[in-house]
Amino acid sequence: MKRFFAISLLLIISFNSIAVEQGLSPYKVIANTGNQLFTRIADEQQQLKASPQLMRDIVEQELMPAIDYKYAAFKILGKHLKKMSRAQKQNFIISMRSYLVKTYANALQQYHNQHVTFEPERPTNGAKIVAVDAIIADANAPEITITFQMRQNRKTKQWKAYDMIVEGISLLTSKRAEINSRIAKNGIEQVTLELAARGE
Repeated sequence: MKRFFAISLLLIISFNSIAVEQGLSPYKVIANTGNQLFTRIADEQQQLKASPQLMRDIVEQELMPAIDYKYAAFKILGKHLKKMSRAQKQNFIISMRSYLVKTYANALQQYHNQHVTFEPERPTNGAKIVAVDAIIADANAPEITITFQMRQNRKTKQWKAYDMIVEGISLLTSKRAEINSRIAKNGIEQVTLELAARGE
C-alpha cells in the first residue's frame, strides 16, 4: 500500500496548467504536461535542495489548475454530501485542496528520473470520462501501469484528472473509505479540520 501511494501520488503530478487549455485531448494533457513537469523538476534540483518549499509552489502553479479537486471531493463525500450545508461543502473542498497540495509536494520529493511513457492518442468517441494509461519504468523495480481517470467539464470542455488506479487500487476509493470512516466517527466538521491541519 505504501508503494502504491508513493508511486500514484508521484504520477498524478504529471499534470500542469496546460491541461486547462481547451481542445487538448486527455491523452495530450497527460503526455505534454508530464514531460514538461519532469523536465522542470530535473532543471530545478539545486533550488529544491536549498528550498524544499519550492515544491509546494510548483504544485500550486503546475498541478492544481489541472486537478478536478471539487469533483473528487464530492465523490469522496458520497452519501454525506446531501446532509451537508453549502458552507460545510465549501470548507471541505478548501481543506481537501490544501491536503492534496502538501501530499503531492511530498510525493514529488521521491522523483529520481524514473522513465515514464504515456498512452498514445486515440478517439474519445464523445465520452466524458476517459481512462488513460501511463507506465513507470524504474531500473530497481518492476514496471507499473497507472490508469488516470479523466473527466471533461461540460461547460469548458477541459479535461482534468480526478482519480487514478494503480495495481488495481483506486486512490479515490481508498481515500473515500478512510474519510467516510472518520466522518462516521467524528463528524464532518472535525474531519474538515483534520484535513486542513494535515495540509499545513
